[in-house]
Amino acid sequence: MANSIPTDIPHWTALVAEKKQRQLESIPQEWIVTPPSDSTLDVSAFPETCGLLNAREIEITNTPVNVLLEKLALAIVAHQLVNCLTEIFVDRALARAAELDDYLKNTGKVAGPLHGLPISLKDQLCIKGLETTMGYVSWIGQYADRNAVLVDVLIECGAVPFVRTNVPQTLAWPESFNNVFGRTTNPYNRSLTCGGSSGGEGALIALKGSPLGVGSDLGGSIRIPSAFCGLYGLRPSYGRVPHYGARGTLEGQDSVLPVLGPMTSSVVGIKVFMKAVINAKPWLNDPLVVRKKWDEDEYNLVDHGSGEHLCFAIMWDDGVVVPHPPIRRSLEIAKAALQKAGHKVVDWKPIKHRLLGDITRDIWNAASAEEYMITTSVTGEPIIATMELDSADAAVASFRPQNSGITAYQLWQVQKLRQNIRKEYLDHWEATTSETGTGRPVDAIICPAAPFAATPHGKNRSVPVIAE
Repeated sequence: MANSIPTDIPHWTALVAEKKQRQLESIPQEWIVTPPSDSTLDVSAFPETCGLLNAREIEITNTPVNVLLEKLALAIVAHQLVNCLTEIFVDRALARAAELDDYLKNTGKVAGPLHGLPISLKDQLCIKGLETTMGYVSWIGQYADRNAVLVDVLIECGAVPFVRTNVPQTLAWPESFNNVFGRTTNPYNRSLTCGGSSGGEGALIALKGSPLGVGSDLGGSIRIPSAFCGLYGLRPSYGRVPHYGARGTLEGQDSVLPVLGPMTSSVVGIKVFMKAVINAKPWLNDPLVVRKKWDEDEYNLVDHGSGEHLCFAIMWDDGVVVPHPPIRRSLEIAKAALQKAGHKVVDWKPIKHRLLGDITRDIWNAASAEEYMITTSVTGEPIIATMELDSADAAVASFRPQNSGITAYQLWQVQKLRQNIRKEYLDHWEATTSETGTGRPVDAIICPAAPFAATPHGKNRSVPVIAE
C-alpha cells in the first residue's frame, strides 16, 4: 500500500522555497557579488580577484576571527559561483572564533592542535540547533539536539566549524544534486560535475573557501570529488575517525561502512587532521572507534624500510573499466617519478573486481530502494533518478537500486562470499613478496580514483568497486 502524505505538511516545493529563503538570509549582504555569466566556465580565480577582500580591508593575521572572516567571505563568494553550501552560520562561527581569541589572550596558550582553524563540514555532520537535511526535503525542519561526535572532537581541538556543504539526495551518487539546494558545479569548468557525494566540499576547497573540510566515503565519495577538484583526500580505514551522530544513507547496514575523512588542498592538512582527531581519543565517545593511538613510527614507514626503496604496484585498470588516456598518463607520470626516486614499480594484477562490484551493490541495494521511498514519502518529494540536465534519454546508473533488493538469507550468502574473497585478495597481496625484492609484499597499490576526469553532469556513472 502506498504511503499517504499527511495533509498538514506543505507541498515539498513550498518547503524548499522557505528553506532557500532562510539560506539566503544567512548571507551578509556585503558579501553578495555579481558572478561571471554562465558562459564563463572556469571561475577558479574569481574569489580572490573579485575585490571583496580588499574592499572589506580584512587584515589577515593569525587571530581566529580575522582568519575566519577571510574564509567566510571566500566561502560565500564560492557559493555564489558553484552553489556549494547548505548551512551558513556566520554569527555562531564568529562567536566561536572570538572565544578562541580570548582564550589565547588570557592564557597564552592555544586551545588545541587545530586552534582557530576554520573547518567546513559535509551536510551530514550534525550540529546542535541546525538542520541536517542531507539533500532530503523531508528532513527540512529537523533540528539536531546534539553534535556529531566528530564535531565535538574538532571543537575540542580548537577548530571553528563555519559552513556545511552540498551533497546529492541519498548521498548515493558520485555527483552532487538534490531537490533542496540544487546542483553543485566544478569550479574549473561549471559545465562539469564536481563529483560526489562530498561534492560541495570539493568545490568549496578548490575555490579556497575552506582550508580543510570533512567529507564521507562509502564507495568513492571523498576520493572522486578530490580527484575532480584537484585536492588531497583520505578515506580512512573503518573505526579510525568517529562517525557516531552523523546522519547517513543505509544506516544500520554494517557490511560496507561509510567513513568520515579530511579533504584539503595540502597533503600536510591530511596529517594534521588525522593526528589531532586520533590524539583526542575519540574511542571514549564512539564505541566503534578503534582504540589505537597515533603512531609516528607507522607514519614514517619504519616497518617499510623507513620509506627507502619501496615497491609500489600500479593497477592500470580493474578489468572492468579501462581508464581514459589522461588517467593512464597520470599513472605513467607517477611511475616515472617513483622510479626516479629509487623505488620499484610493478604491475598489479586485479582479481574478481567485477564480482567485488556486484557484491558491494547487492549489499547496498538490499534495502536502499525501501529506505529512499520511506524517507521521501513524508513530503512526497521525488526520488532523483538521474543527475543529467536533460532526463529524457538518461541512462540508469548501475549503482542505483533496480529492484526491491534481496532477502535477508540472500544477503547473508553475499556477505559470506565477500568474506571469502577478502581472504583470497589478502593472499593475492601477500604473494607479491616473490616479486618485490624487499622481503615484503608490495607496500602500496596505486590506482585511479575514477576512470576519467570530471564529466559533464549526469555522465559520471562509475564508482570504485572496492569500497574498503
